Amino acid sequence: MMDDLVLRNVRLIDGTGAPARTADVGVTGDRITTVGDHDPDRPAARVVEGRGRVLAPGFIDLHTHSDLTFLADGLGESKLLQGVTTEVTGNCSFAPFPIEPTHLALHVDHLSTINFDHDPAGLDVHWNDFDGYARALTDAGLGINVAPLAGHGTLRVAAMGVDDRPATPAELGRMRRDLATALEQGAWGMSTGLTLVPSTYGSVDEVIALAAVLAEAGALYATHGRTAGTGRGPGGIEEAVAVGRATGVSVQQSHMAINDPARWGSAAEQLAILDTARTEGVDIFHDVYPYIASSSALTQYLPSWLLEGGTAAMRGRAADPAQRARALTDMHRGWFGGIPWLWDRFMVSAAPDGRGVGQTLAQLAAERGADPYELTLDLCVEYGHELHVVLFYRVEEDVEAFLAHPLATVASDGNAMPMAGHGTSHHPRSYGTFPRVLGRYVRERGTLPLVDAIRKMTGEPARRLGMQDRGTVVVGNFADLVLFDPAVVADRADFGRPPQAPVGIDVVLVNGTVMVDHGTVSDSRPGSVLRKL
Repeated sequence: MMDDLVLRNVRLIDGTGAPARTADVGVTGDRITTVGDHDPDRPAARVVEGRGRVLAPGFIDLHTHSDLTFLADGLGESKLLQGVTTEVTGNCSFAPFPIEPTHLALHVDHLSTINFDHDPAGLDVHWNDFDGYARALTDAGLGINVAPLAGHGTLRVAAMGVDDRPATPAELGRMRRDLATALEQGAWGMSTGLTLVPSTYGSVDEVIALAAVLAEAGALYATHGRTAGTGRGPGGIEEAVAVGRATGVSVQQSHMAINDPARWGSAAEQLAILDTARTEGVDIFHDVYPYIASSSALTQYLPSWLLEGGTAAMRGRAADPAQRARALTDMHRGWFGGIPWLWDRFMVSAAPDGRGVGQTLAQLAAERGADPYELTLDLCVEYGHELHVVLFYRVEEDVEAFLAHPLATVASDGNAMPMAGHGTSHHPRSYGTFPRVLGRYVRERGTLPLVDAIRKMTGEPARRLGMQDRGTVVVGNFADLVLFDPAVVADRADFGRPPQAPVGIDVVLVNGTVMVDHGTVSDSRPGSVLRKL
């Protein structure tokens, strides 16, 4: 028997947390066939000398928003070049299923929040459920694997539109049935976005009722936490813990961060809540990306009542003098319940016409002689969800504490996109998250050991998802692999600049197919939609 590929003399870090060891790894078809000393008499179609290189499982990006970018370009170039072989989509309550045809316009408006670089009117949603969406991804041709979650916001739109009110028993029943169907079809869990419309309109009791469906199916609950003080739930990590305690569901606290300047440096307090919950039996963990800035549509920072009913309704309210005055009054109190608007920390990262990209809201307000609150509202009215911003609202001390913690996993919160054609970069997390951890936080700063970093990118995400045949280098697993130079690997993407590929990623295999070969990206499409069955 002949192997298709042998990676010889590599420093193998297998994703389990075990120490590195020297080994040969053979691949035949889409599977790993040998791990250890390769039989010199066993032929191989190709041999890659890996001396001085680390071989690891392909990175599993546990929190992404690539749901729609894959439909535009299924290759996933920006992630392949980082060594990512599986994307988990459907996060922060945004998923492209289920779709209620009578609410199609509201679905398209909701999904436009994550629809980078595309006019919402041009978004062709021609499916109703997970199966239909999976077919659309397969038709697009995937360069990497995709593991979708259902989204609470989308479940709400399907059942009741974008209404700021509690769900009726019938509407909640519809959400539970739709979620159960998605799980039966292979979704890996469900996410919430509890500061984001319309997920934020749901109470903690509503979330618990949906999480109970997840717990019964053994599926994951991923949560973008709620701001405390809304009256709909305790908010923050405390609410995530409450959901886990009430249902027994496995909880993933999404993109762990501290955005309030008044609380910068308090990571230890947040982590202590997780540690205490774990000792009490709550199965909770977190993901984190290695940057001091976040990114999203500017509309997400408006008062939630202003966005009820969708973008068109928001524009109508903003045109009414009384409601506009109310919105501005609320904005003066801060975003997400009181975080101050530091205008020089908001940078425009994407706009359909390119205007203002790379500038801060402080700069734009000064240029136009405008009040920054008025300008922010005007920009949201003009662009809807299509204007995206980067917020420099975090500090390195907290990022490092969250990364180093034993319950951490690494995830980008970004998108799989082509490297060319995007002009000024979106958040660099879409192009550099995983090499940045390996270069900056492992090699340069010593924040965490290499073996632990690899585990947090591979075996631990797979374990949390219940993914049995990926995430570790074991004979019989799918051959999702990355070979990199630990002395060189680094990110090169930066804020406000055109995308740059990382360095030090030599070879990337997806399902046994070489997709990155020393900087060259193949146009093969070996990826697949993964299902939890």
